[in-house]
Amino acid sequence: MNLAVNAISQDGSSVAASVGAVDIVIVNWNAGDQLAACLNSIAAHGGPAVGRVIVVDNGSTDGSADIVRSDIALEIIKAGANLGFGRACNLAARQSSAAFLLFLNPDAELHGGAIDGSLAYAEARRDTVGVVGIRLVGRDGAAHRHCARFPNWRSFIGNSLGLTRIARRWFPPVTRIEFDHLETRPIEHVMGAFYLIRRDLFEALGGFDEDYFVYLEDLDLSRRVAKAGRETHYLADVTAYHKQGGTSEQVRAHRLYYALQSNIIYAFKHLPLGQAWLVAIVTLLIEPFSRLGRAVLRGSFDEFRFTLSGFAMLYRALPGIAKIVRASLTRRSAEQAR
Repeated sequence: MNLAVNAISQDGSSVAASVGAVDIVIVNWNAGDQLAACLNSIAAHGGPAVGRVIVVDNGSTDGSADIVRSDIALEIIKAGANLGFGRACNLAARQSSAAFLLFLNPDAELHGGAIDGSLAYAEARRDTVGVVGIRLVGRDGAAHRHCARFPNWRSFIGNSLGLTRIARRWFPPVTRIEFDHLETRPIEHVMGAFYLIRRDLFEALGGFDEDYFVYLEDLDLSRRVAKAGRETHYLADVTAYHKQGGTSEQVRAHRLYYALQSNIIYAFKHLPLGQAWLVAIVTLLIEPFSRLGRAVLRGSFDEFRFTLSGFAMLYRALPGIAKIVRASLTRRSAEQAR
């Protein structure tokens, strides 16, 4: 029997979403009560369109991986170590057979209509749209400005040196803060906290690039989606709660290190070579002094300390980063030679 869930698309027409049309993937690392709240929201608002809920636990030590539920089709993969976001997502995605994959952060909570609304929107535009994101809000209901542009060298350097604050016209931030997020529209990138993608497209693109441990792997995927000729759309009419920051707030030095590392990797994968080198040089040789100077002006010893620690980790990781960069440049040269 072919079961379906009826939902209303943006143009008002009825769209049938098959039962089990989407599998939800959640990567957990010490998310604690946030993960429990996320799963509660799926049970309350997921509906029959949700097939499997797959939680990949990246070596949590807070007991959050031991959640057992009978009200949703929950599967927990205990990785035993922190695999990073993209690798953990890819591991779970290989277990999926649904038409869609939803990558959902453990610090997010679904609201009513989030699943059916986003599936209906995607199905109504199946020939063009590959990825759908929705309006993410705080507890007060205010929209978070989380949609992004594909960064260029100005975006990275502006962020590194604080120029996005004083010369935004020339150094635009990656996040589209000028967009109020109250209108449905095509966009370059929607945040990975709620990232709905067609599974066949995800598989065709090779999933998330595991060269990124965390940060920018979703932006990298959106860029490859666009290169493949499919669109990413932001849907403003349905919502989900997102805490922002999530469990990464627990490890500020590591968070800085992974962000810096991802910036360099992304630059060499997607920017012209001269621009990529400029981003790397500024990140490695100028940004540490910019950040440390800001910490001194603020009188923040804690910020000064975690900045030193983050850059120390980055410098120690340079041989591994260089290996990734060399492989990326080799692939780019091969693609250009075709």
